[in-house]
Amino acid sequence: MATGESALEKELEARDPDVRLMLQVRDDVAGAFEVLVERYQHRLLGVMVHLVGRADEAEDLTQEVFLRIYKARKGYRPRAKFSTWLFTIANNLALNHLRGKGRNHTVALEGKSSDTTSTVRGAGEKVVSREGTASAQMRKAELSEIVREALDELGEDQKMAVLLNKFEEMSYAEIAEVMGRSEPAIKSLLARARTNLRERLEPYIRADAK
Repeated sequence: MATGESALEKELEARDPDVRLMLQVRDDVAGAFEVLVERYQHRLLGVMVHLVGRADEAEDLTQEVFLRIYKARKGYRPRAKFSTWLFTIANNLALNHLRGKGRNHTVALEGKSSDTTSTVRGAGEKVVSREGTASAQMRKAELSEIVREALDELGEDQKMAVLLNKFEEMSYAEIAEVMGRSEPAIKSLLARARTNLRERLEPYIRADAK
């Protein structure tokens, strides 16, 4: 192994606890893989639901991501943060899934399961329940649904970039690595996505401000 690669591995192991955990998975430490799944399964599932549009398909793809990680464990060598590696696998799987079915984001919207919609609405209701009034809860739940629909209307690449940036708090460089793009390309992609979201949401924000 080259000295540079060895130094990078040691650096990543020192600063990323999930890299350390994945190295334990590689070394077959009992319970390590279960801990890794527990840390990431809900986050990964949330991203997958937004990307493919159906809860059942998102669950299958989430399981496939973890299966691939487990199968690849013996050859694991950290080259980036663990989350970057995981979401690179997830992004490739989701895009291959959509292309294989000949689907686009419009079809995904039509195919959303009631379970997914209920989950989103339920999450919104939990957040706004502290506000105390039924009307406030309804407004917040409606806005949550509108935001979800606006996000789903983005192109696949824009949607993935936004999800990783806002939900996973990844840097431009990390998103670029996940998506196989340059950092300037990711900045441009996110700028277009924000413009599209702003245009889609502006009428509702103005109406709510009145």
